[in-house]
Amino acid sequence: MGRANGVEDEKLAEVTDYETSELYTERERLALEYANRITLSDHDVDHDLFARLEECYSSEEIVELTCTVAFENFLSKFHHALLVESQGFCPVVPRRAS
Repeated sequence: MGRANGVEDEKLAEVTDYETSELYTERERLALEYANRITLSDHDVDHDLFARLEECYSSEEIVELTCTVAFENFLSKFHHALLVESQGFCPVVPRRAS
């Protein structure tokens, strides 16, 4: 999806390091932080994060972002339950230890 929307391979390769990568804007970093907090079970979306989202995104954009992340999470669970393996379109390297 990223490539289809003009995201360069170099940027996709650095997605796991979005917090420090110079290839990502602050707005993109915020969206990725939000996506991680929605996705990771041991994280939560708190009032501070939501307030920061509201400063950068319209209500409609927040709903669209939330829906997109939730749908991708649904597909991940759905495919996992049906033993559908990754097609290798988006290899993600495990995050480096801090």
